[in-house]
Amino acid sequence: MHVFKNKAFSRFADRNEISDGDLCNAVQRVSQGLIDADLGGGVIKQRIARKSEGRSGGFRAMILVKAENRAVFVHGFAKKDLGNISPKELKALKKLAKIVLGYSDAQIATVVASGTLVEVKCNGKAVS
Repeated sequence: MHVFKNKAFSRFADRNEISDGDLCNAVQRVSQGLIDADLGGGVIKQRIARKSEGRSGGFRAMILVKAENRAVFVHGFAKKDLGNISPKELKALKKLAKIVLGYSDAQIATVVASGTLVEVKCNGKAVS
């Protein structure tokens, strides 16, 4: 699976010391079928642990997922700051998922080259 993050999520991850390794672990759990919440339309919510703490009180990541092909981290928040996203936000994420997950490999390459998405390398390769 190829893993990406958008600019906003990248800033969120940097501010909260969430490493690419943490993102890779979250996607690895998804690949194993360990999805925290499937919100439909290619949108899932996955927990990411805080440093020196567990996942339950840590961060939440909204990930656009295309089965065993692509995962795109698009939104993150701390559980203590927000219990969940609103129905309006979920609707917008589902629209975004339909667009982004429909991109061809050439379109993904173009978006990565523009800097809109950044590929996350997990030990130098895609997550399997």
